[in-house]
Amino acid sequence: MEWRNLLIFALLNTTIYLGAYVTAMKEVSAGIGSLSTATSPLFILLMSAIWMRRKLRWQEITGIAAGFIGVAIATYPLLQNSHATLKGLLILLAGMVSVSVATVFYARVKWELRNVVINAWQVLLGGICLLPFTWLSTDPQQTQWNATFWGSVFWLIGPVSIVSMQLWFHLVRIDAVKASVWLFLCPIFGFVYAYFLLDEPITIFTFAGTALVIGGLYIAQKVKVLDQQ
Repeated sequence: MEWRNLLIFALLNTTIYLGAYVTAMKEVSAGIGSLSTATSPLFILLMSAIWMRRKLRWQEITGIAAGFIGVAIATYPLLQNSHATLKGLLILLAGMVSVSVATVFYARVKWELRNVVINAWQVLLGGICLLPFTWLSTDPQQTQWNATFWGSVFWLIGPVSIVSMQLWFHLVRIDAVKASVWLFLCPIFGFVYAYFLLDEPITIFTFAGTALVIGGLYIAQKVKVLDQQ
């Protein structure tokens, strides 16, 4: 049973999601890719409400709505100048649906393994399942085995795959919906990185959207504080 759950989780969270995301980024802009992270909480909200029979409070709904509106405002100028193909958007959507299903699935399963073990196995199994697609779509002769390549690999393995996923799994086990609210910050950090690394401008829309996102996070997280009183 545990192996079956690990394989399902790996397929949803790594194989389909990461495979779809990387493939879609070849046909959509970075701004569209950043915006896509905002859709995951909406799918998680609907799926958790149905599967986990969890009744949402008005504070949570209001917080998620404010976060979504904030992300939309912050990314509005970027959407105006972005280009994407229908094929790329559909692939990106499929990836976001997959990772949302994976989040709810992870929260529902009564895992006997520790988070670090689950993370390690799901990355390994998901990567193995990706190998056939990688082999068919990649030309090994174009790979440059330089410092940039190995630095990128180290970053993906360490901070991204180990540290951040451990924190994410911990939050999901506590509450999948509340954890998903934090995904609203992903596009905001994307703007900050783009400003410093790619010289992309930060506009009034960015500040207004950030304020709404922070307000939404506060409202949604306030429910937990009230429950503890």
